[in-house]
Amino acid sequence: MIEVINTSKEMSRVSDNIKKSGKNISFVPTMGALHRGHLSLISKAKKSGDAVIVSIFVNPTQFGPKEDFAKYPRNLKKDLALLKPFAPLIVFAPSAKNIYPNDFGTFVDVEDLSCKLCGEFRPGHFKGVATVVLKLFNIVKPDFAFFGKKDYQQQLLIKKMAKDLNLNIKIVTCPTIREKDGLALSSRNAYLSPVERKSASLIYKALKTAKKMAKSKNAEKIISFIKRFLAASPLIKVEYASIVKKANGAAQILIAVKIGSTRLIDNILI
Repeated sequence: MIEVINTSKEMSRVSDNIKKSGKNISFVPTMGALHRGHLSLISKAKKSGDAVIVSIFVNPTQFGPKEDFAKYPRNLKKDLALLKPFAPLIVFAPSAKNIYPNDFGTFVDVEDLSCKLCGEFRPGHFKGVATVVLKLFNIVKPDFAFFGKKDYQQQLLIKKMAKDLNLNIKIVTCPTIREKDGLALSSRNAYLSPVERKSASLIYKALKTAKKMAKSKNAEKIISFIKRFLAASPLIKVEYASIVKKANGAAQILIAVKIGSTRLIDNILI
């Protein structure tokens, strides 16, 4: 059985009852337009928690004025059909007015992380992400929350927010799911024309080659290669290519490009 809940009040009540029964909650927040990447998160959530809750909410506050909020794919009926094999499951699908009532005026800003990389090209995006995720956490009350590594900066930001605000939630990051040619699965891939889709496969090729170049430890050379390799396609406009060092000494290459009007991101560990 899949139970669909549409209000935060009812969702909180159901979550409270789950907790009172001694069960834990695994949570997968999504914006719908589900694909195999989302389903892999839900599969992992099913293995970790007693009750699994999936949110489907296209969050208006993380879209800029000239972005794709209006045309972002929405098909709840199709999403629910994809979720059937994972039953029993709870789907939280609120309206924007339910999450953001008329008098709403509080936002969360994870400083520093919010304005770099994607934040530079999408001002206010991560403030919207942090705000809605914190709201969803407070409504759903999960013990575990699952995010994909494709949205690398997003999961760093959510981990930072959880740490800074003492949220008693384990943030679980899961591997990126890819098409056969390496393109990371994304709901926005549906925007691509056949010609654009072919060009999009170059993103992962650039990352794989850059990974092989990592032994040189020449970051400037690696970034230069990525930009030149992708710029060779007339359809690809590189927004950024960057290497982010981790505390454990490893590093991650992050890329954001535009193909036509479609913005795609990807990353790889080096």
